[in-house]
Amino acid sequence: MPSTITPFDTKEHHIYIPFSLTSPLRKTEELFGILDTGAPRTEFSDIALYQAGLIKKPDAIISIKSGLQTQKYAKIVLPSFEVLGHTIQNFEVMVSRFDKAWGISALIGLDFFKRFRVTIDYKAGHLVTDPL
Repeated sequence: MPSTITPFDTKEHHIYIPFSLTSPLRKTEELFGILDTGAPRTEFSDIALYQAGLIKKPDAIISIKSGLQTQKYAKIVLPSFEVLGHTIQNFEVMVSRFDKAWGISALIGLDFFKRFRVTIDYKAGHLVTDPL
C-alpha cells in the first residue's frame, strides 16, 4: 500500500478524520471520527455500528459514567472499514456509547496507528500515513 496524505482543519479543536464502514449487505456509511493518540483502542459508536447493520439495536439503558465522554461495553470485529485512504479488514474495535454532543462516530486509537508510520504536519494541515 502506498502512503496517503489526508488533509485536516488546523482551526478545529481535534483532528477530524472521515472514514467509511461497510455493512454485511455492502452498504457503505460515510462517517467522521477523531484521531485520539491517547486512546489505546479504537472505539466506534454503538449508534453508528447499528446504523451500518453491524450490531443489534443498542440498549437504551447503557449510560456514560460520570466524568467520562465514552463508555466502552463490548467488542466487535469490523469486516471492513476505510480510513486515511487505507482499507482495513477484520479489525477488532470497542463498541462504545458516545456523548451525543461530540457529533462523531469513532475514536481512532493507537491500535490502528501502530500499523503505520504517521506524520502529523500541523503547518501543512495534513496527516501522512505509510504502511509498516
